[in-house]
Amino acid sequence: MQKLLIKGKKELSGTILISGSKNASLPILAASLLAKEVKLHNVPLVKDIFTMLELLKFIGVKIKIKNNKRSIILKNNKKIKTLAPYKLVKTMRAGVLVLGPLLTKYGKAKVSLPGGCAIGTRPVDLHLFALKQLGAKIKIKDGYISAEAPNGLVGANIKFPSISVGATENALLAAFNAKGNTILSNCAIEPEILDLISFLKKLGSKIKISGRKIKISGKMSSIKNINHKIIFDRIEAGTYLIAGSLLSKKIVIKQINPKVLKYEIKILKKMGVKISIFKNSIFISKSKKLKKIYLTTKPFPGFPTDLQAQFMVLMTQANGISKIKENIFENRFMHVPELRRMGAKIKIKNKTAFIFGPSKLNGAEVMATDLRASVSLVLAGLIANNRTVVNRIYHLDRGYESLEKKLKKCKAEIKRI
Repeated sequence: MQKLLIKGKKELSGTILISGSKNASLPILAASLLAKEVKLHNVPLVKDIFTMLELLKFIGVKIKIKNNKRSIILKNNKKIKTLAPYKLVKTMRAGVLVLGPLLTKYGKAKVSLPGGCAIGTRPVDLHLFALKQLGAKIKIKDGYISAEAPNGLVGANIKFPSISVGATENALLAAFNAKGNTILSNCAIEPEILDLISFLKKLGSKIKISGRKIKISGKMSSIKNINHKIIFDRIEAGTYLIAGSLLSKKIVIKQINPKVLKYEIKILKKMGVKISIFKNSIFISKSKKLKKIYLTTKPFPGFPTDLQAQFMVLMTQANGISKIKENIFENRFMHVPELRRMGAKIKIKNKTAFIFGPSKLNGAEVMATDLRASVSLVLAGLIANNRTVVNRIYHLDRGYESLEKKLKKCKAEIKRI
């Protein structure tokens, strides 16, 4: 099993190019089932992407990876399996996103209940709630979701009882070919969903957004070739911004849209981090006196749960008691015991973490429990005394492209064994 070895306290300087968004790529790859031929650009080389490609190949999509593997061509076959088996869905929650397009295009789908990071229950109830509203008949048996709509899906007014990124995406994909109009209310409006909507518009769908309301007038496109460039990964960008805030003499983050990171930049500035913003890049350098802050995870445009663990590491170096309230997932403080092993002073009460800083961190052998927790341990290792060993980095590989290579270019001492 692979590990990362990190020697801390090395000042960082250099340029980091941000990859395409994993969380935008996955639903768009699922949406490719609705098209004849799709060419996607700026796709990140991470394990979740390859898992989704394996799933699409199993279903019957022909796939070619070109241009240094950053462009992917997908061609739909006439022989399509409307099945997503457990072996290809168990490690990746996004596999359930093929449910909507298979159902709306082929009238049936059988999809394994999904896996992914163990950060909470994350049920698919809201996905199924939306599909039922569109007229699907659904049964869950032996760990599989079996859905049918032999006469096609029909547009409906759907109000989600709570905001869900995955359920919003599946509803958009299912409504694409439904008869009539569909209105989704109380939707997630993350940049990744806006990128999916941009892709669906290229396929011929008419979609309007107003606040958290989305109106879809779906229709299958006669356009043969669709080209689409995936947006940058805002969570990867946020992670490196935090690395720069902790250790950099000067790091340049490139290939981004700073407007998408508006909230994260505001937090960092409030904590005392030095940031210069340009059109497609950000310059960042560490602050000797970080200020405490209180944060609560919320759906976009609020503070993202996917950056909670990383910001917690930054808080360990701030003066005073910082707080993070986790409102999205019920089990997303699993990195805390590992950070404590390194000397962090953190207490958990109900849904809130209290971080006492500044704390002197020391290298230790630690274990990653999920994707974002794994990268928080890397950040902690970068600022810790002596050597840190991060185990179970297959979590890291699910969502971060060439992390150690990017950090090495900025003079970090980090290697994979």
